[in-house]
Amino acid sequence: METFVPAEAVGHRVVHGGSRFVEPTPIDDEVIRGIEELRPLAPLHNQPALRAIHDARAALPDVPHVAVFDTAFHRTLRAEAATYAIPRLWREDWGIRRYGFHGLAVESVVGRVDAERVVVCHLGGGCSITAVLRGESVDTTMGFTPLEGVPMATRSGSVDPGALLYLVRERGLTTEDLDRALEHESGLAALGGLDDPDAFAVYTYAIACAAARMAVALGGIDVLAFSGGVGENRADVRGAVAARIGFLGDIRVEVVRAREELVIARAVQAAVAP
Repeated sequence: METFVPAEAVGHRVVHGGSRFVEPTPIDDEVIRGIEELRPLAPLHNQPALRAIHDARAALPDVPHVAVFDTAFHRTLRAEAATYAIPRLWREDWGIRRYGFHGLAVESVVGRVDAERVVVCHLGGGCSITAVLRGESVDTTMGFTPLEGVPMATRSGSVDPGALLYLVRERGLTTEDLDRALEHESGLAALGGLDDPDAFAVYTYAIACAAARMAVALGGIDVLAFSGGVGENRADVRGAVAARIGFLGDIRVEVVRAREELVIARAVQAAVAP
């Protein structure tokens, strides 16, 4: 006979916390409003999180609920890594900066790697490359939204903003057209899939270039850690990336399963502890 242990608290992964939410945060109506305000920055993620929070609070109204944010791990990004070269109004009044994502996954990986200078290649449906120095994020490829960085399953990664302006001015695309194409019709899906040789080359080249950028942030790389569905299961991807950055010297390659749920559980336990 199964024994069910009553829930003492509920943890919720929320992708975008902006500048406001940088620690695990007990959820109340004001926090929900704050997460809702950030929904346009991660529409594929924050809205489903809000629905889950609503349903869980309705089902378990008598226990604390805690939001744990993917962006929080990147609160230690260096200023030169987080800052875009854009007008002051955009940066200071409108909060346009690099926030970074996949923080829970990266934190879970780094906690099990014995090295000071770690580059985490978290490769799955979404992909990001992060430089971690002595346990702290100092640079990462995802930016203001999870769309920036290397190519992903259906997301483009970084694209020249001038190309997007051209598509709007000269080809008549709307912002909705751009959003749909860049989020759902680009990346590996647009290039023919990871088993297509050209797509494989574009993908692994971009990841290797990003890893080399992280070597600048760290002053070298001790461990190149791969996580996520692609990172953990595609030895050919790991090998191609490692080969491209072999000029950086002796780098240990590790495969580490991301365990976001453990990071969330520990964060919730700390947040609700008396």
